[in-house]
Amino acid sequence: MLTALADYWRLMRAGVTLARHDVILPREYASRLPLPARLFGSALRGLSGKPKGRQGERLARALESLGPAYIKLGQFLATRPDVFGVETTTDLSRLKDKLPPFSKDAARKQLNLEFGEAEALAAFPDIGEPVAAASIAQVHRIETPDGTRAVKILRPNVEHQILTELRAMKRAARTIEQVDRAARRLEPVAFVDTVAQSMEKELDLRLEAGGGSEFKDLLSSMKGFDVPEVDWERSGKTVLTTDWVDGIPLTDTEALNKLNFDRKDLANRVTQGFLETAIHHGVFHADMHEGNMILSKTGTLYLVDFGIVGRIGFAERRFLAEILNGFIQRDYKRVAEVHFEAGYVPPDRSVGDFAQALRSVGEPIHGKSAKEVSMGRLLLQLLDFTHTFGMHLRPELVLLQKTMVQVEGVARNLDPEHNIWDAAKPIVQSWIREEFSPVSLAKQTSSILRDLSGRAGRLPEVLDRVEAIIEQDAKRPVPSDKDKLPGFFNTPVRSLITLALVVTGSVLLALYLFDTVFS
Repeated sequence: MLTALADYWRLMRAGVTLARHDVILPREYASRLPLPARLFGSALRGLSGKPKGRQGERLARALESLGPAYIKLGQFLATRPDVFGVETTTDLSRLKDKLPPFSKDAARKQLNLEFGEAEALAAFPDIGEPVAAASIAQVHRIETPDGTRAVKILRPNVEHQILTELRAMKRAARTIEQVDRAARRLEPVAFVDTVAQSMEKELDLRLEAGGGSEFKDLLSSMKGFDVPEVDWERSGKTVLTTDWVDGIPLTDTEALNKLNFDRKDLANRVTQGFLETAIHHGVFHADMHEGNMILSKTGTLYLVDFGIVGRIGFAERRFLAEILNGFIQRDYKRVAEVHFEAGYVPPDRSVGDFAQALRSVGEPIHGKSAKEVSMGRLLLQLLDFTHTFGMHLRPELVLLQKTMVQVEGVARNLDPEHNIWDAAKPIVQSWIREEFSPVSLAKQTSSILRDLSGRAGRLPEVLDRVEAIIEQDAKRPVPSDKDKLPGFFNTPVRSLITLALVVTGSVLLALYLFDTVFS
């Protein structure tokens, strides 16, 4: 009861903040609102001093003022132009995650809690002033006998703050899903769960250390990319220490403008680096904004902040690769078929109709320069069809979609002429050649056969269990006629049904595996 009241109080506070920024009952829709709503909206704007800017800009400012959980929610909302429109989601994609730094004393206290006072003093004799501060953590620069290090320290009490806000958001999502039938297609509960999972991972810097270490291995074979080395001795749940990177963050446009480097090449590197790891390895940096990329003096692009790492399975990788390749090749029928094969479009819809809809999205981009193509508008048109064809939100693709929006934004800032399709082409087509080559298909077949062999080895154990259940049923006392249920539920019949289901299931499994291997 008290928890529910606390959640509703937080939601009311968020609602008031949104209203003061003229996001609820906004002036843009005043003409469509009933008179009481118009008057109430005008009163709110009067109390808040008539906030300026577009609706998306006002929403971004409101979310920034509400703290880290809402900032992260806004970044995810930026991937839904089908719901909020291109202009609003474009504004949300520019959300700033910056807060005033906390004191050196508070930072020292956090180090003491993580390592113990004596060990913390030995490992971090002088942490210096913070060089960057965000909503979840801030970064300090320190000197060690092994060189300069960057120390990331979580904000005091940030874990409790975020978890309570996320709990309130989940309650709101459940309420929306129960009350509004139309909203169920957008999967608000699954959407908020995705946001929550990514934020909860960011609160444990050991996971970020593991993600950075993994990406350093993955990118070691890619020219022009690198990741700072993790200092494991000085890292823990609330503290992460890595090598210091001398360079310019891509947010510093003034400093970048003074450098002489190939902007087109760097933009292509950003796009291709993301796709290389996502498609070839099924893992990607899921927060690839300008602040997490540093251009070194040697031209190497360093990726930092692996608080969110996205992962997709082989099916999703194949889906992504075939979708991109289909648009590149203008093979809209294949793009439609992939949607159906992945189960993203209900089977009762028409493949031909969906291919026709995709053609209306894809054809306008061909034969035009990147400047003439609004990727935001293209994405909006594509997502508009999710309602027409009964598609639901796919939580496993939310992070991927969010990152693709970020990546294109970074690449376009570097090179306004950047064409994400041209940059994607060599990565996508090389993966398709590799994965659908005879050697790769033979490996997949071998893997399926090993799985089939393992299942076959467990079959005697399964049958023993079924036999034991049947024997146990047979030993039960026979009920009197008046206690008996209808004949269908009698014990011998139930046993036969159980056996029939097991046999039928085994046959279906064998047929499925045979079809998978040899089709």
